[in-house]
Amino acid sequence: MGKLLNDAIIAQVQDLFNQIANPVQIILFNQEACDYCPETQQLLEELVAMSDQMSLSVYDMEADVALARQFKVERTPGIVIAGKTINGDQTTFIDYGIRYSGIPAGHEFTSLVNDLVMVGSRNSGLSETTRQFLKRLDKPVHLAVFVTPTCPHCPRAVVLAHQMALESSMVEAEMIEAAEFPELTAQFNVSGVPQTTINWGARTVVGALPEAYLLAEIAKALEEV
Repeated sequence: MGKLLNDAIIAQVQDLFNQIANPVQIILFNQEACDYCPETQQLLEELVAMSDQMSLSVYDMEADVALARQFKVERTPGIVIAGKTINGDQTTFIDYGIRYSGIPAGHEFTSLVNDLVMVGSRNSGLSETTRQFLKRLDKPVHLAVFVTPTCPHCPRAVVLAHQMALESSMVEAEMIEAAEFPELTAQFNVSGVPQTTINWGARTVVGALPEAYLLAEIAKALEEV
């Protein structure tokens, strides 16, 4: 298999990765019966090669069941974008709840690059109002953002969900590639993307929404619980 990223894309991404100030750990879960796992691993390897601040660990979903459960990964290819701290000989991963289920291809490559830079900066970039709302959360929030690689508006929805996950330990946010997981797509009646499903069906919103709108929907979902 040849390179996935051409020289022009590498140059653009390299400029962004030069901003990364803190170590980033990418964790990939593969398994044998997985159509897009080899391409996903190659894509991540090509990205990691662009920055000394990034590392990639690859695990097998079936052989490393306990680790997959620890990171709440249930589908492959499954990606976790984590922070990393190094103290002497001890390395610790910081799980921000940022997940990808399916290959981040097409427009979702933008989400992946954005997330790597965001985690590397440890700054969500959210408004102060949103940060204060997330700080007050006392119930867990799961955001499942259904996407397709050809959807130009999907990255905005994915990145917003991942920004919220970075900002709050109560939030987990997962990009789900709709075509790769048709059973989930059917279960949550995904007819248009991006679709953000809050707490597995408590509330559903379609479209790339402003921060305030998504916050209001999260609040409604938690009230209904």
